[in-house]
Amino acid sequence: MIEIRRATPSDGDVLGEIHAASWEAAYAPFFEAEFASREVRARLTRWHARVADDTATILLARLDGRPLAMSSSGPSADRPALAEIHTFYAHPEAWGTGIADALMTATLQRLHDDGYGGAHLWTLRDTPRSRRFYVKSGFTESGSVRTHDFGDGAPLAQVEYLRPR
Repeated sequence: MIEIRRATPSDGDVLGEIHAASWEAAYAPFFEAEFASREVRARLTRWHARVADDTATILLARLDGRPLAMSSSGPSADRPALAEIHTFYAHPEAWGTGIADALMTATLQRLHDDGYGGAHLWTLRDTPRSRRFYVKSGFTESGSVRTHDFGDGAPLAQVEYLRPR
């Protein structure tokens, strides 16, 4: 059974575990090993402050009671009337279970209920798994590309996806 709810400050550890495991599986191969290891560790601890900040909507999804997926969204700084999905991660052990689909549906419904006219997000250009998932979820490429430096001085290309209400 899949349950989805808004994250609370007590969820900081599990949010960090989901983020770190997913980031390591999907993104670590793009970086030097030492940098990737440091970034995985950093993701374990950053969510307590983000949940307490309460400026974003952070959802946590559980599968049979186990927390395995998370999303963070809020108003877009770049596109008026749209929300931005800042973070969307599923633990690798949950890939293929349907929990990410359920979480995306819940995230989009929350954004709709909050009055947004749609949503956009950025993902690394060279991550075909995430790109297929976003297309399957009703997003389309906007044609916009930007670079993002994760802190190692080697920016990576990101592509933007849009989804109307």
